[in-house]
Amino acid sequence: MLARIGHQSPIEHASFTFAIEGVSRSLLAQITRHRLASFSVQSQRYVKLKNFQYITPPEIARIPEAEKCYQETMQNCLAAYEKLAELLENQHYTEFLAQGLPEKEARSKAEKKAIEDARFVLPNASETKMVVTMNARELLHFFKLRCCNRAQWEIRELAKAMLREVYPVSPALFAKAGASCCSGGCPEGKMTCGKCEEVRKEFENLKKLR
Repeated sequence: MLARIGHQSPIEHASFTFAIEGVSRSLLAQITRHRLASFSVQSQRYVKLKNFQYITPPEIARIPEAEKCYQETMQNCLAAYEKLAELLENQHYTEFLAQGLPEKEARSKAEKKAIEDARFVLPNASETKMVVTMNARELLHFFKLRCCNRAQWEIRELAKAMLREVYPVSPALFAKAGASCCSGGCPEGKMTCGKCEEVRKEFENLKKLR
């Protein structure tokens, strides 16, 4: 009843936690702008990159020449990371041994210190993992912004996936969830996509699937 009449402060007491993987560091920069959410993100500082995964934008993937250039760039970034990590680790290892540290401890500390700086060459495309917690009110706000057609493709796909998960749990809270135009008019003014009816239909169908 409270959700139906638009009284939103009580729904801040309901929270949802998501385990997210297969997304880019570029998406991480966007989602952390939602400051009322809580985030735990896989560290590039303490976790050495051993299986380099990266996200390829669909617009790049559909052009063979662009995809080839992109993949070569990713491999070059990986090669630079590995070379820098090796050079820095060897230098730090020597210094730690000179300070009197045991070999095993010196090697462990050297590796961690090396990847702290080597990570600077990793691209925004690098895959990351995170755990995100949002209360229901913030989730509704997140969906309004990130389910919009004007949202960047990757975070829009993530927002839709998150909505698919929470709607069956509480259809009362998320009955009108989706882009802003799902619960009213488009707020984008002259920047509107002009497809409000299509967007509303898309999210009606999304909820029916569950």
